[in-house]
Amino acid sequence: MFIHNLKYTIQTLFKNKILIFWTFAFPIILGIFFNMAFSNIEKDEQLKVFDIAVVNDSQFEKQIIYKETLKELSDKDSKNQLFNIKYVTKKKADSLLDDSEIEGYIQFKNNEPNVVVKENGTYETLLKFVVTEVKQNKSVIEELCKKNIETQIAKGNTSFDGEKIAKETLLKINDTHVKLMDKSNANLGYMQIEFYTLIAMACLYGGTLGLTAINTCLANMSSKGKRISVSPNRKSIIVLSSAVGSYIVSLVGIAILMAFLKFVIKVDFGGNLPLVLLLTLIGDLAGISLGVLIASVLKVSENAKVGITIAVTMFFSVLSGMMGVALKYEIDKNAPIVNLVNPNNLITDGFYSLYYYDTLNRYFRDVFYLLIFIAVCLIISFVSLRREKYDSL
Repeated sequence: MFIHNLKYTIQTLFKNKILIFWTFAFPIILGIFFNMAFSNIEKDEQLKVFDIAVVNDSQFEKQIIYKETLKELSDKDSKNQLFNIKYVTKKKADSLLDDSEIEGYIQFKNNEPNVVVKENGTYETLLKFVVTEVKQNKSVIEELCKKNIETQIAKGNTSFDGEKIAKETLLKINDTHVKLMDKSNANLGYMQIEFYTLIAMACLYGGTLGLTAINTCLANMSSKGKRISVSPNRKSIIVLSSAVGSYIVSLVGIAILMAFLKFVIKVDFGGNLPLVLLLTLIGDLAGISLGVLIASVLKVSENAKVGITIAVTMFFSVLSGMMGVALKYEIDKNAPIVNLVNPNNLITDGFYSLYYYDTLNRYFRDVFYLLIFIAVCLIISFVSLRREKYDSL
């Protein structure tokens, strides 16, 4: 009976054109619109190599660490290039800045760097950041150089090259040598945030399939449900097979969406694709569980149940950042419990954690809370279905 009803459920759901559109086609259409809307924004926000100047005087000549760092960040043959640097006099630097030919310049006074800018902006802030980072790391590098020099003296070598030692030290300590790469287009941006919430939304949209499958098993919702109620077959087996059937159909839609995002739109899911797929499978099950819960508990018409499922899904999507990631962060900051009970947020947050963090602690935390959400929904649903009684059919 389980296999028979499973096949029947799958066939019935695939024949429901409205449901197939909203769970299969709509997320893809929305993904196309997201791509059209946000791709140009990300291109505009990609960092560009910009012009700066350095006052090339006797004080600058003594700054080995700054010289080497700026040399690397202005290397035209490197993917790390951030600046186009002009080494000029103080007078020329002021002239270039006044004519807006550079974003700012660096001048050393009493061995301390001084950044001069005409106005505050993205590139001016970045220039100040680079100088600040080098300044903070300089003491560490100098200490290591000092130790290397002391080692050379202890060996009896008094003819060492201090500049050579400084360069070798810089090569050995990548962590303390400032390296800024243009990853603005590779980092998690508008498009990826929207696509992550889109996948989460599609998972919860699967709830409409679970809802429809369960409704057919309820005597007050369909003629099939009336036959099930008076038949000798175990109702739990039929309900379970219906839920599994809706899950399988929903997974087909999610698989199509994931393939579309991965191979057509080229969404970057990071290097842990198996974990991405695992999270998607669990997220889809959370959507089915939500639909089963709504179908089992609410005593309203099928259209009303579908409307409630879609409304709840969209509400969860908005809270998880679909209409602006700032809302998600505000909730995380001020009411974190809301995001911990929002399955949509747990899915998107799981994607974030795989992309951003080196450890999997946050990822497995999100998976754990998703499993709790699924368990709670299913337990309430089974208890509600077992108590279903009808005076007449």
